[in-house]
Amino acid sequence: MARIVLSVLGVLLALYVVFGLLIPAIFGIFKILFIIAIVAFVAVAAVTVVGKLSK
Repeated sequence: MARIVLSVLGVLLALYVVFGLLIPAIFGIFKILFIIAIVAFVAVAAVTVVGKLSK
């Protein structure tokens, strides 16, 4: 009986870790990478426009 209860508690803890900690952390990392990509795109576009206008 104790083994079943501990197994259920282990599964609940694993689900809490996955859905409560890992998934928000992964979305946070993707959000930061997306912001960095947008900033890099704007920088490359600005350098390209300035390069073409200066000719």
